[in-house]
Amino acid sequence: MTVHFASRFLTASAFAALTFAAAPVVAQTAAATSYHAPRNAWGQPDLGGTYTTATITPLTRDAKYGTRNVLTKQEAEALEAATRAQVARADAPTPPDATVTDLKNADCGPDGISGFNCGYNQGWKDPGTALIDFNGEKRASIITYPANGQMPARIASAGDPQAARARASRNRTDNPESFSLGERCLLSFGSSAGPPMLPLMYNNTYQIVQSKDEVAIDVEMVHDVRHIRLNAQHGPSNVKLWMGDSIGHWEGDTLVVETVNMRPEQGLRGASPNQKVIERFTRIGPSKIKYAFTVEDPTIYKEPFSGEVAMNATKGQVYEYACHEGNYALTGMLAGARAEEGKTAQAGSASKGGGAN
Repeated sequence: MTVHFASRFLTASAFAALTFAAAPVVAQTAAATSYHAPRNAWGQPDLGGTYTTATITPLTRDAKYGTRNVLTKQEAEALEAATRAQVARADAPTPPDATVTDLKNADCGPDGISGFNCGYNQGWKDPGTALIDFNGEKRASIITYPANGQMPARIASAGDPQAARARASRNRTDNPESFSLGERCLLSFGSSAGPPMLPLMYNNTYQIVQSKDEVAIDVEMVHDVRHIRLNAQHGPSNVKLWMGDSIGHWEGDTLVVETVNMRPEQGLRGASPNQKVIERFTRIGPSKIKYAFTVEDPTIYKEPFSGEVAMNATKGQVYEYACHEGNYALTGMLAGARAEEGKTAQAGSASKGGGAN
């Protein structure tokens, strides 16, 4: 997989008609319930700007917290301090005469790809160092429902997504289509573009742009742009779209988005074509949006699940993420697999020939 350095900025054709008056980026204050977002030229609550969702709050909750999703001050400070210390250690200069066996975290870390001598060292990562914070409440998990902060129970007929991935990976180098959407540069890794839009190891920036009839979200990871049509109707159910068919409307200061008709290759942890995602974007302060979502998928899960993510304003533009299908890394992986197959076949032929002699 290619190591990508940045992200994709919007093309002129994508946002030619989407102009907006950006709200100033100022220090975030405690979000009061009485806060009302400024209005843009069309009288809509102004969500426009560039935001980051980088956080150390995980999707699912550590079981030790049970149904408690707000951490104590001491718990939050300990987690954030430990993260800052880890980042400082990883950012420390590597001795120029060090070998692989001298390096710390040489096992590539718990995620299997991060470490000093692995695919991503600290210099390429940007997962954040802070927990999700809403009005001083530090969150233990993104998932808010079910109450235990876990994914809901799956319906028996839905099968095991991990087992399905394991089966698919056995022959993943047979053709390009066996690789993930992220590896093929077709869509963002994980569920960065979503919906729901969830933070990742790096590239957690989003740019929101509004027009009278549409809200567009440029997703930093890979090159995704979500188009949310306002006060419109969904297209036919047999037309499946990357990131789904998103329709939005305003409820007071909140943009409510309903997404259906996602492509079957997409979806969080094995979603079905019947998945529906409801998202709510609410500007709760001068530089923070509360992003809430609910996923309904009765084919897969016994009940819906919901979560909340803080989108914090950040300065600067979104840079190009130059990832394209057919990139040289994918070609190299396929070619390497063919070479290994050739060696195996040659070794088998030599073994048979030796036995005959």
